[in-house]
Amino acid sequence: MTNEAIIEMLEKLADLMELDGVEAFRVNSYRRAVRSIRDFKDDLTVLANQNRLTEIPGVGKGIAGRIAELVSTGRLAELETLEQKVPTWLPTLLAMPGLGPKKAALIHEKLGVTDLAGLKTAIESGKLAEIPGLGDATAKKIAEGIQFIESGGGRVPLGIALPLAEALAERIRYLSGVRRVEIAGSLRRGKETVADIDILCETDQGEKAIKEFTSLSDVRRVLAAGETKGSVTIKLPEGGEIQVDLRAIPTESFGAGLMSFTGSKEHNIRLRERAIACKWSLNEYGLFEGTNRLVGESEEAIYAKLGLPFVPPELREDRGELDRLPADLVSLDDIRGDLHMHTVASDGRNSIEEMAAAAQMRGYEFIAICDHSKSSTIANGLSIERMEQHIEGIRRVARAKPGIHILLGCECDILLDGQLDYPDEILAKCDWVVASAHARATGPAAKLNPTERTLAAIENRYVCAIGHPTGRLINRRPPMEIDMPRVVAAAAKNGTCLEINASWQRLDLKDEHAQMALAAGGTLTINTDAHSTDQLDQMRLGIVTARRAGATKQSIANCVNYNELRKLIARKRGA
Repeated sequence: MTNEAIIEMLEKLADLMELDGVEAFRVNSYRRAVRSIRDFKDDLTVLANQNRLTEIPGVGKGIAGRIAELVSTGRLAELETLEQKVPTWLPTLLAMPGLGPKKAALIHEKLGVTDLAGLKTAIESGKLAEIPGLGDATAKKIAEGIQFIESGGGRVPLGIALPLAEALAERIRYLSGVRRVEIAGSLRRGKETVADIDILCETDQGEKAIKEFTSLSDVRRVLAAGETKGSVTIKLPEGGEIQVDLRAIPTESFGAGLMSFTGSKEHNIRLRERAIACKWSLNEYGLFEGTNRLVGESEEAIYAKLGLPFVPPELREDRGELDRLPADLVSLDDIRGDLHMHTVASDGRNSIEEMAAAAQMRGYEFIAICDHSKSSTIANGLSIERMEQHIEGIRRVARAKPGIHILLGCECDILLDGQLDYPDEILAKCDWVVASAHARATGPAAKLNPTERTLAAIENRYVCAIGHPTGRLINRRPPMEIDMPRVVAAAAKNGTCLEINASWQRLDLKDEHAQMALAAGGTLTINTDAHSTDQLDQMRLGIVTARRAGATKQSIANCVNYNELRKLIARKRGA
């Protein structure tokens, strides 16, 4: 049995266990094990036969036994039992925002709904709202959730599409006559989701390169293959396909082609208007005066000829970038530390020592260990007693780990009444506190709306940053309804950072909100929310988002040195 097949079975087991009401810590242990196994390259069958499965981080004797059972029999008795026990329609309905197990069961019992189509029919007919205990408000919320999921329109998150494009671009470099390869389109501009992947290659053997491209092993379907352009689809990691277009462009036009196919359309229109004002024309082949090509080999040359500074791709959205260009956008090299990461103390996969060592390898000066607080039960949140022990553990490692400053932190839940999950006595012991809203309840259960809860956390003297402020998950969960102008104003006034969470599922704050925070005079922090050492690499996605907002290193808390960071924290605490 392949590693992927084993992972698929363990993931399904964890899902069904959760739906069956199994304790959160058991479900979470399976999810942590699956994440570790994905990163473990050795053959699980070989490890099982050698009784070495427990060498994988997060795989204890119980899970090792399940894997061994799969390897030896190809089946999993516990999974088969749960498949019989958990209704087949339940996972489908629970994929809809606003539906928990009780509501899903009630809708199924009263209306016989088993799928999305039936759920939509029940809402449109008004029958769902007539169910006692649900009503119009619940029906509206579920309808909005369905609309949000369907509005994704097949767009792929940046964090999924970018690695695929980079791997494919590396293979294209070795095609016939190819001298240069660049990713273009909305992916180059760092949009949070993309519809397809655009790649350009510089070559004088376009037809041959396109033919070789459409024959690559990654290709699932060939949509078109011509002299200068090929279109194919490749498989997405989580199922489905994404279209990839390769254009072959000669050297003299490569810069113009890259500019044209990077976009945005609106930015390109502004450039063409500027060219027309000079009695020139600009297209994908170059900048022309009549039939004479003035420049075309590089983007820099075209901008310069038009009397403009080079505009970084992330800013090419016609948001005034041709009139007021930030002098020095933040870059990955400017980051001195990561101020939000998790360890095995809560739901992470690596120890404090391992996270610190991985950060050192990336050249970081400091990190903050921010494991979950007690209310995040699904994330193995720390009770006050466990947090006290964790504090000692972090301090101990910090003393023993030269070369990097390890800040004692926590990710403290913002509760439904605006209070924080830990008392101030615990927060005062921390160097860095990230406050995050994980509970999204509305109605009587929520004494304050999301905006008021966030504002209350911002005003707490111990809260250094608001983590993933809107709580969205790209293509999966909409953001909370937050009055962002009020939030960014309060954050700037109180000296509380707002986080750009660099996790590919979140990218929260998104670029427009980050831009709003900067305009209000606020400070951002870009963090990975890493739950393993490899997830520290997601920092670059946060950087892209910050660049789209026009952020410079002066506006980012984790671009300062350690001493300046301590001063920033002291100012927030009123010291």
